[in-house]
Amino acid sequence: MARRIESLLLEGPVGKLESVLEEPEDREPREAFLLCHPHPQGGGTMHNEVVYRMARGLRHAGAVVLRFNYRGVNMSEGQYDQGIGETDDARTALQYLRSRYPDLPFSLGGFSFGARIILKLGCEKLGSDARTPVRLLAVGMPAGQPEVADLGDCDTPRFFIQSTNDQYGPQSAMEAYFARLREPKQLIWVPAADHFFKGGLEEFEEAVFRVGTTTP
Repeated sequence: MARRIESLLLEGPVGKLESVLEEPEDREPREAFLLCHPHPQGGGTMHNEVVYRMARGLRHAGAVVLRFNYRGVNMSEGQYDQGIGETDDARTALQYLRSRYPDLPFSLGGFSFGARIILKLGCEKLGSDARTPVRLLAVGMPAGQPEVADLGDCDTPRFFIQSTNDQYGPQSAMEAYFARLREPKQLIWVPAADHFFKGGLEEFEEAVFRVGTTTP
């Protein structure tokens, strides 16, 4: 079966949001997953290698995956908004994904800046039906930055995948942040050279696949 992929321009809060929707290659999807990319002012896009690997690992686990570019990135309209507007963009993309697959459970994942976005969004009450995500997958959490201290402390199952040599979330900072969070939670370390999992992308993708097949 050929990979099912669709390019979209979603109606975002301030204009079009460039997006890509991908279904599993070999089955009907059993879960819907929204992915958020790293910081747009650092060159982050939905085509970032780590985000791409996340999408592929989750598809292999049976998820339909929606990636999108925040406002002002590539074909997405608007301009950078200090993480506030980008959270609104993610909320809009999630609403689309849930409307497209209303019968599927849904989850959120993000890398770096995207991890911050999904922890903020995923710990909110998402919609009038009070449904909550199956899981939140935060990759490359910038735990060394003070603004992450209050993020992610909720009852939704949270999975963190971190490089052993992440310059923005070193082990001491990440372990201290993780210890402050309530259960359920899991921290997975991947041996790699830097924040972008250099030298460890294959093991990283396998870790993503395992999270995607875990029943919280």
